[in-house]
Amino acid sequence: MKSSNNQNHRIAKLIFGSVYPMYVNKVTAKGRTQAELDEVIHWLTGFDKAELQKLIDDKVTFETFFERATLNPNAQLITGVICGYRVEEIEDPLVQQARYMDKLVDELAKGKKMEKILRTADQKK
Repeated sequence: MKSSNNQNHRIAKLIFGSVYPMYVNKVTAKGRTQAELDEVIHWLTGFDKAELQKLIDDKVTFETFFERATLNPNAQLITGVICGYRVEEIEDPLVQQARYMDKLVDELAKGKKMEKILRTADQKK
């Protein structure tokens, strides 16, 4: 997927802390917990609860958020459609990473088991 520079800029400049409460609402409305959400974010980015809170408090953008993240090596196992695009076909790294996060949040909200969401080693293709 080729995304427009406008979309890339919009995602890059979004404040992570403004989106995080929406993630929390989405998963808790479906019976999951904020702790599970934080576990999923930790798996994808390497940020623990304290680091995550600091990033929220510092009002970092998605661009800064993902620049500071250590993306999980199994992140490329995240596939499927999110926001009308196949995540594995997104060319812009920042947009793809943001969509990885969206996909994981969706899977959590849909009730998938954590070991499936976290792409454990036995699920490699």
